[in-house]
Amino acid sequence: MEKINDFTTLIVCVVIVALAAIVGIVWFNIHERSLMAENMNAAISKGIDPPSVRCSYVQSHDLICVAFAASAQSHNVAGQVKK
Repeated sequence: MEKINDFTTLIVCVVIVALAAIVGIVWFNIHERSLMAENMNAAISKGIDPPSVRCSYVQSHDLICVAFAASAQSHNVAGQVKK
């Protein structure tokens, strides 16, 4: 009887940890996207190129950012900022 209680407790703990991990990952992804949207709106209002803001959030193998970095436009982004 004691082994069954220990096994049940172990299963409940594993399920709680798994659910907490899933909720944490979902919350992080939603929060990250909302922060990126806020920064994108701020960049547009300041005249900063939105793809440069987007590329600061994505991984290095994102095709849009690779193309943006390879374009001639990306070499002088600092000079395009409206002050």
